[in-house]
Amino acid sequence: MNFGSKKLYINGQLVEASDQSTYDIVCPGNEKKVAQISWASASDAEVALQSAQKGFKYWSNLNLEERILWINKLREKILGKRDVLRTSIMYEVGKTWAGTEEDVTSLTDSLKFYADEIRNKVNIPIKDKEGTHEHFVTFQPLGVVVAFLAYNFPLLNLGFKLGPALAAGCSIIIKPSEFSPLSAYILGEICHEIGFPDGVINILCGDVRNVGIPLCESKIPQLITMIGSTETAQKLIEQSSRTSIKRYSMECGGNAPFIVLEDADLSQAIDLGAGLKIGNSGQICVAPNRYYIHEDILNDFVDGMVNKFNPVQLGFGKDSNPDMGPLANKASVDKVHRIVEEAINQGGELKCGGQALDKPGYYYPPTVILMSDQNAPIFHEEIFGPVALIIPFNDKEEVLQFANSTEGGLASYVFSNDEEILSYFAEHLEFGEVQLNGIKYDIYLPHGGIKNSGIGVDCSEYALDDYLIMKRVSKKLPVSTA
Repeated sequence: MNFGSKKLYINGQLVEASDQSTYDIVCPGNEKKVAQISWASASDAEVALQSAQKGFKYWSNLNLEERILWINKLREKILGKRDVLRTSIMYEVGKTWAGTEEDVTSLTDSLKFYADEIRNKVNIPIKDKEGTHEHFVTFQPLGVVVAFLAYNFPLLNLGFKLGPALAAGCSIIIKPSEFSPLSAYILGEICHEIGFPDGVINILCGDVRNVGIPLCESKIPQLITMIGSTETAQKLIEQSSRTSIKRYSMECGGNAPFIVLEDADLSQAIDLGAGLKIGNSGQICVAPNRYYIHEDILNDFVDGMVNKFNPVQLGFGKDSNPDMGPLANKASVDKVHRIVEEAINQGGELKCGGQALDKPGYYYPPTVILMSDQNAPIFHEEIFGPVALIIPFNDKEEVLQFANSTEGGLASYVFSNDEEILSYFAEHLEFGEVQLNGIKYDIYLPHGGIKNSGIGVDCSEYALDDYLIMKRVSKKLPVSTA
């Protein structure tokens, strides 16, 4: 499969990079080139900024119903190109065919959800205590948005930013990851095909020096939003704050604990615990890193995870229908294997997996390591791969302390049939999301972290607040002469 050459989408046009630079997209499933994209220069980044500024003036003044018509038109066209987009994701990220569905569905669901939700952002009256004034709060579009995306869910991540931006009346510059820009570039082709208003959506990829830093340092963007690592977020905040005060909405890395009490439904916990590591090859920000298992059920849980992992078939392609695909790139394989080696050096016992596959592609099998040292340094690093570090415990206060001893605060999981225990962990876990006896993610549910796991939220009605200006209007009432 070869998708050919793909162009930047700037100011409503598909254009080559100004310096004719290109970048090859390599499939992580077979290490073969599958596309070539235009690689933006600093000049292209500046043109995108100016175009987005003009696009914002038009889009923010457009009647809400007209904006929604355009959003729905884009959504319908995306649905019509579903298979093309899914195929591009399969080749650029190496996902299983089934795994690509979530990306496209999340994008179209986001467009629909925010087109509906924005109707609720109407004037909100505030009662005046003295009866001398009328007050209301109104909402207006914030301005130009710059979105930096992670590679793991190319269109899901894009949808989480594009949906609220368009509905709020903002224009947006989308900078996809260099590891998965193909589907975003195809979205640019879709926008061009339907004649989406110029400058409202801009899509380009390039290096940090020529694209990332200029987009951040410009005074034009009013919101810098990102899905990626904590380190990247810190750099973006530093770069963007040099010239002006901006807003930030950033979903950063996590270090999710997965706590299973002795009275839990063990089969369910094993199914979900294994599924979160097999799904997307463990490249999920909310995937568990640290599996804290009560010592009474430790052996059964370890055996259950190994039994889930050993039969997993790794591969690539729609026809072969593998259980799990590759990691995104060689650097990811190297990082995951380094973590495995360090875990073993820190007292871990390898139960299955633990070695990259000797075949073309970036494959690493699902791996279980039983840890004996509850304070091992490796617990402070996000794995972002199919490795489960399992740690025994016997006291709920103790495991809570271990679970919270991390700079990451995105997702957490607890399994128990004791309502008091569930309430205890729900109150005391220091994470933006606490999942009890199951897992649920959807566009209408707020998704965000605390501590070094981010600022603001993706998904839900609350995400719109980052893209809107809240303005309070007060009017003095006439003094009665009666």
